[in-house]
Amino acid sequence: MLGHNIIKDEEIDILLEDIYQRYGYDFMQYSRASIKRRINRIMTNDRFASFAELRFALKDNPAFLQHFVEEITVNLTEMFRDPLFFRQLREEILPQLGTYPLIRIWVAGCSSGEEAYSLAILLKEANLHHKSLIYATDINPRVLEIARNGIYPLNQIKLFSENYMESGGKQDFSNYYTANYEWAKFNPELKQKIILSTHNLVSDTSFNSFQLILCRNVLIYFNKDLQDRVFKLFDASLENLGYLALGSKETIRFSSIQQNFTPIGDQKIWKKLYSL
Repeated sequence: MLGHNIIKDEEIDILLEDIYQRYGYDFMQYSRASIKRRINRIMTNDRFASFAELRFALKDNPAFLQHFVEEITVNLTEMFRDPLFFRQLREEILPQLGTYPLIRIWVAGCSSGEEAYSLAILLKEANLHHKSLIYATDINPRVLEIARNGIYPLNQIKLFSENYMESGGKQDFSNYYTANYEWAKFNPELKQKIILSTHNLVSDTSFNSFQLILCRNVLIYFNKDLQDRVFKLFDASLENLGYLALGSKETIRFSSIQQNFTPIGDQKIWKKLYSL
């Protein structure tokens, strides 16, 4: 049985360079502790006896590469996660966005789509869904397919419903989905305004101008240099007076864009200051 700390730091460098050169995925500035832990888990679960075996599989088997990417990227999420955050969106931010003729929102690192569907519900209840577009992006095509289907395990619905109510939900949460055996399918009308696409925060550029960007619980897995690069991407993608929302353990403090933003409340939301 393989033990812990199988892979050495210098082997991680070789592996990540291989992946970047061959496939264009750049994980070299991800948090080293996090990526080492996940690679060790892959080696254990997939029963690789050595670093050489893992390297060979990644270089010669594109299907295994996709499995590797799915394991390295973090896909833990839930609907209305951190309900007080969504309450602030509902009560303070959406009324401001409602003054725009078209509302463009970017959910960066959307994983399997729960956050995008949560936003769609908020927008419907604020009567803003009809004039909104939610761009939901992730590096991982497999989780985007889950988001595209809008089908989630029924055993998660109780938590989703409790979060929704705590966020200030105005309806019976069951109005938004149809239950069937062990699955819940969310109403197709919710995803009419959701545009799903692959996007790599590490290497891809800005693709639109937004009034609200959410990137929650993604940046904690990046090192400081990569975080700052992503913050600059968000700054370039956000309109004046737009809003940037991060996860509960994330902040733009001490970043190169800090002076361009002011905090709004205590739920990790910042407003971009007006600049010429």
